[in-house]
Amino acid sequence: MSKFLKECYSTLDAYVPGEQPKDGEYIKLNTNESPFPPSSGVINAVNSQEVKKLRLYSDPTGAALKQKIAALYGVKENNVYLANGSDDILNFSFMAFSGDKGSAVYPQISYGFYKVFAALYGISAEEIPLKDDFSIDYRDYLNKNKFIVIANPNAPTGLCLPLSEIEEIIKSNSENVVVIDEAYVDFGGESAIPLTKKYDNLLVCQTFSKSRSMAGARLGFAIGNEALIADLELIKYSTNPYNINRLTLIAGAAAIDDDEYYRNNCKEIIKNREYTVNALKKLGFRVIDSRANFIFAESDRIDGETLYKRLKEERILVRHFSTEKIVNFNRITIGTMEQMQQFIKTVEKILEEVK
Repeated sequence: MSKFLKECYSTLDAYVPGEQPKDGEYIKLNTNESPFPPSSGVINAVNSQEVKKLRLYSDPTGAALKQKIAALYGVKENNVYLANGSDDILNFSFMAFSGDKGSAVYPQISYGFYKVFAALYGISAEEIPLKDDFSIDYRDYLNKNKFIVIANPNAPTGLCLPLSEIEEIIKSNSENVVVIDEAYVDFGGESAIPLTKKYDNLLVCQTFSKSRSMAGARLGFAIGNEALIADLELIKYSTNPYNINRLTLIAGAAAIDDDEYYRNNCKEIIKNREYTVNALKKLGFRVIDSRANFIFAESDRIDGETLYKRLKEERILVRHFSTEKIVNFNRITIGTMEQMQQFIKTVEKILEEVK
């Protein structure tokens, strides 16, 4: 850290991404990526002719992709905002909607970037503990009169709030923006997008990184009232108008065209999730009821950190967190059936060794 960095940034506790091994010899179940490739339509769309056009700037409006997203979700184009991953949407939302005094509310155990963004902008954050069963009590978020962010399904637990409870939160905080982060909604959650037509304070953000197999392309979108979307556009055009590259815009549009392919992949992941949950429970694990493309599990036969390290020695990566309440858990991304069978086989071997 240099002597030139502003003092207000010197104490930032930055977000730590999951491990990205360089040798490619791991079964990678640690960063919630899809185990399936992009659709053939996406691969064909990103062709040599389009690569040659990289000398030109991308369309700052992303009009073609906005049209397709709007049509898919039954909204208007001015209800859609495009971003370089949903993290950018969250970033701008903390910046823009936390009020003049800067205050925010989000779950104490959730996506780690919420805490980082709050610190980055000097926002006074209220972190609400989860219930003993790791679920969110929606009543804790009623009448907060602050900017609210909730991941639904939540991460790393995978638990969901029903849409009826989400609506109660939105209604009771009508003078403040409520962001519902739906990065994992396609794996069994219920989207709040229909509620954006009813409430002007709701912003729903999603990503192409999980269910649409484009984590490396960096593409996210938000849907909300046209005034909220205009607010985000204002900040975008004040920072980086060309925030999404040409190839990503093309790939995103092709992915929307191939929506059925991705829906079928989600069904496959849900099936693989069920297999893995049942197999772990037979081994004595406690597994939280996930509606995401990952599961959250602990065992009383081996502590979470030890299991994480042993799996890594066996060339399988999962995600371990040091937060006290969840230190005995590991988050396990759901991969192909072959990957999950190998994962279970390896866990069985490790448990035998610690008898």
